Amino acid sequence: MKTIEELIEGYRRFRGGVYSKQAALYRELGEGQSPAIMLIACADSRAEPSDIFAAAPGQLFVVRNVANLVPPYMPDGKLHGVSSALEYAVNVLKVRHIVVMGHGGCGGVQASLAGDDNPLIGEFVTPWVSLLDEARERVLESGSINPQFSLELEGIETSLKNLLSFPFVEKAVSAGDLALHGAWFAIKHGELHWRNAKTGRFEVVDR
Repeated sequence: MKTIEELIEGYRRFRGGVYSKQAALYRELGEGQSPAIMLIACADSRAEPSDIFAAAPGQLFVVRNVANLVPPYMPDGKLHGVSSALEYAVNVLKVRHIVVMGHGGCGGVQASLAGDDNPLIGEFVTPWVSLLDEARERVLESGSINPQFSLELEGIETSLKNLLSFPFVEKAVSAGDLALHGAWFAIKHGELHWRNAKTGRFEVVDR
């Protein structure tokens, strides 16, 4: 899909196919949503959460950004897209799970590793991926043979840690009303790696 005409034609196929088969579901969703899962994913076009999890409309509350990052709690009155979506998901929708999902070949992670040598990032991406600075230093100091992969996983850990800096998230987790999860998707192989909450290791999900 490269043109607006192709985009519109895609809508027509949706309208005549998916929508016509699920019209009753869409009418129901028109009255409101009640997803149990919030998924924080990368904006990368190759890692589409609804496809990866075979999710129907209304089942996932999805937030996507560069490198699937969650900033720390910062009530400074400024504009915070991820934080506002998180607040809505936890306090209004009452989601029961939040999943942070990274993926292979993440451009945001590449930008973090490249630092000032990357000419492709500018006034918005640079400060955004600085959220990975501490994780990047840990990866580089570890001598990892694959710093890209290592930082993709460390980035997920960073976001999970930052989620708990939000008082309403920490309160819901402590009460047993909310669980946090990590996942990583290997684009080339179509494999999902799920974070084991007990060990912190990412394990391939059986097909």
